[in-house]
Amino acid sequence: MKPSIPKGTRDFLPHEVRRRDYIFDVIRRHFRRYGFQPIETPVMENLSTLTGKYGEEGDRLLFKVLNNGDFLRKADPQQLADQQSDAVLPQISKRGLRYDLTVPFARYVVMHQNDLAFPFKRYAIAPVWRADRPQKGRYNEFYQCDADVVGSDSLLYEAELTQLLDEVFATLGLKTVIRLNNRKILAGLAEIAGHADRMMDITIAIDKLDKIGEAGVEKELLDRGVDPAAVDTIKQFLGVTSLEKVAPLLADSEVGRRGIAELQAVFDRVGGLTNRLEFDVTLARGLDYYTGCIYEVAVDTDAHPDIRMGSIAGGGRYADLTGIFGGRDLSGVGVSFGAERIYDVLEELELFPEDASKDLDYLLLCLDDESLIHGFELLGKLRRAGRNADLYPEAAKLGKMMKYADQRNAPRVVIIGSREAASMQYSVKEMATGEQTTRSLRELEAGSL
Repeated sequence: MKPSIPKGTRDFLPHEVRRRDYIFDVIRRHFRRYGFQPIETPVMENLSTLTGKYGEEGDRLLFKVLNNGDFLRKADPQQLADQQSDAVLPQISKRGLRYDLTVPFARYVVMHQNDLAFPFKRYAIAPVWRADRPQKGRYNEFYQCDADVVGSDSLLYEAELTQLLDEVFATLGLKTVIRLNNRKILAGLAEIAGHADRMMDITIAIDKLDKIGEAGVEKELLDRGVDPAAVDTIKQFLGVTSLEKVAPLLADSEVGRRGIAELQAVFDRVGGLTNRLEFDVTLARGLDYYTGCIYEVAVDTDAHPDIRMGSIAGGGRYADLTGIFGGRDLSGVGVSFGAERIYDVLEELELFPEDASKDLDYLLLCLDDESLIHGFELLGKLRRAGRNADLYPEAAKLGKMMKYADQRNAPRVVIIGSREAASMQYSVKEMATGEQTTRSLRELEAGSL
């Protein structure tokens, strides 16, 4: 049998894992600096927890987990014979893989609310699963890096999360555009168009503008039953690029005016940023649970014109997600970094630091069996001193060992023969330059090369 993995998943080589760890470490460091605390939730949730939270498209993309044992035992035979999938599913599957980290967080807050201090700021870095069609930048299994705060309506958190997005991408050396909108503005748009009850249909269509264009959005709106006059009204908003210009269009909508005021407060409080910050009235974010400010981050194509990638981070305010699980109605807001896409972009732009894919300080190479014994003792001393070190496990030809050092991506090798073992003065070769020096044990332990 030829070994394979499911489509939409990936194996990672050691240097790739180290680069991913670099991304996670940068993000985690900023999460902690902003006061977010780590939590963990199971990779599986009850389907009752997951369904109905992500919209009609999201529900279709949930990975369902079959019940244990004879999962067909409780299935209705006639419904099976008639291939009534929607009817049979609840009978054979009660659990699913998590689709994101936000809904499990809301469930977590409700279950542990008596143990938490509110506002509660949490972060999580973990894999999620979506049964989407795999393509560039889109996988069935991928990591999200989330920061959320729940238990406060303060718009200071929206401003803080904008600053967090900016600082993370500035640290990674990636120029981005941070786009903001507010779902209340979209609700106002639907109200002005005469379809306040069809906000989700309008939102889902607008969210696809960058993929299907204005003509595609118009067709989808019509297909969803929005009348032509309303479509013409909606199209007036699509080219608006500032809050000042959208305000007159929403003058007759109270909810729309609230959305503009909230977003203006965020812009006023953010301060100077490294990356571009823009208002985007077409930004909709397709998830049902967003109710206020929404974020999306994309690579700045002015700075990186050759990059073609979708959003690399996003998020927003959700006012009543915890109430769905029977808990107190706690407002929350959060952002999520798409680690897989960030990795692909950094790799394409060669923005990873040179040492991001290295994990060794030294690789020890011993020229004879007696030196090998000495080398193993030296290895222990270097590790106890806090150096990352490894040893080629036998005395072999130097060329063979140097080839292994190249394959291990070792930055430097320590060559040990009988003379070095006796004098404890070691030959150290820099693999990048070929420069060779002599160093003492103390210098090796201190890492002063």
